[in-house]
Amino acid sequence: MVSEATEELNIIPIAHGTFLIEYGNTLIYVDPVGPLNQFEGQGDPDLILITDIHGDHFSLETLEALATAEAKIIVPQAVADKMPEAYAPQIDVLNNGESKERFDINITAYPMYNLREEALAFHTKGRGNGYLLELGEIRVYISGDTEDIPEMRALEDIDIAFICMNLPYTMTEESAASAVLEFAPKQVYPYHYRGRPDVSDVAAFKEMVYSGNPDLEVIQLDWYPNEAY
Repeated sequence: MVSEATEELNIIPIAHGTFLIEYGNTLIYVDPVGPLNQFEGQGDPDLILITDIHGDHFSLETLEALATAEAKIIVPQAVADKMPEAYAPQIDVLNNGESKERFDINITAYPMYNLREEALAFHTKGRGNGYLLELGEIRVYISGDTEDIPEMRALEDIDIAFICMNLPYTMTEESAASAVLEFAPKQVYPYHYRGRPDVSDVAAFKEMVYSGNPDLEVIQLDWYPNEAY
């Protein structure tokens, strides 16, 4: 069973790779993109995590529309290079393997990249970040756009994992399930599963995970509320 400590978190899906984590009085925005009305009714961000430069993860227009003046923004260098100088006091650049503590949360940047030859140009190693958050005793892993890389498989003691799966950009359901079974987080949230042209079969992913380890909990939220998936 998942530690009771995870009850301290409230996870709010917005769309595709965008979501919010409420942790006590701290509100974490992950890859905020899209129209402002998606965030109606939500509090202002304290901490913003951006994983990569692609438009489904980084939108300067969205950042400028949100009330971000008091927020700290964690980004890879490639994203920092695309942000106006006005944001410099708020930005913490993390390279893969580096950590920073903000709002009593330890944040570590993890690699995210492609392995398949035909996909290598989508996400090169070192450009983007996955993130490991230590929220008190709760360890949360956010994959970003990645395949089932060795760094993911080597993760330990993860309470909650957000795992992408979409082709041609990231990985198949089979690869995602294989990686999850290896590092065995307590809870798995499939996200970022719209591909081109198809949507990943999250039900098949869930079945593969449960077949390999019935103790893992797969939680499917509505990541595409405005689309017929």
